[in-house]
Amino acid sequence: MRIAIADDEELFRKGISMLLTDFEGVELAFQAGNGQELLDQLAAVETQPDILLLDLNMPILDGVEAAKILQEKYPELKFIVLSSYYSKAFIVKMIELGAAAYLVKNSTPEDMEHTIREVAEKGFYYDDKVMSVIRDNIITKTRPPSRVSFRNEISNREQEVLQLICEELTTPEIAARLFISPRTVHGHRNSLLSKLDCKNTAGLVVVALQEGLVDIKRMRF
Repeated sequence: MRIAIADDEELFRKGISMLLTDFEGVELAFQAGNGQELLDQLAAVETQPDILLLDLNMPILDGVEAAKILQEKYPELKFIVLSSYYSKAFIVKMIELGAAAYLVKNSTPEDMEHTIREVAEKGFYYDDKVMSVIRDNIITKTRPPSRVSFRNEISNREQEVLQLICEELTTPEIAARLFISPRTVHGHRNSLLSKLDCKNTAGLVVVALQEGLVDIKRMRF
């Protein structure tokens, strides 16, 4: 698993880089000191990193603006927000921009490793505090009327897959639960991304909750 880091604090960035070497199967792809440097390195490398650790408060181009560009140019790149702030407004904003997880900088190494592995396996990971913010701020957020009914667009099988994605099951777990192949699960996921106009799994979760497409009682709130 290749991890990239974008953070303007050199000491913190190097500390995280050293920490990553202790995680089995993890290697550092590259480091960036600001959002523009991050985008330049992404454009230069042949193989994109699997996960990005993204600081919000950076010079030249901050994490929020960088995330907007990532969502358009690199939608498959899963990024975990690293921040000193645990503001509800920041959390909501970054999740809506496709953040796969939100991690405060005073988290333990164990929390960071757990978050990275969950994001790698499931496409997103929201801890209990973030799930509480989603419940209180994203599910109830008013959205403009949909052009078409999403519920009428997706098939019964896609609905089942979407529900299990939101329940944080991995692709193999979804395949086993529904007695289908992992490849078929990937096919349904890609279809859902297209029909719901989402860039990544984190986006699917947000739209599913906002549009009432899943049973939230079965989710971890």
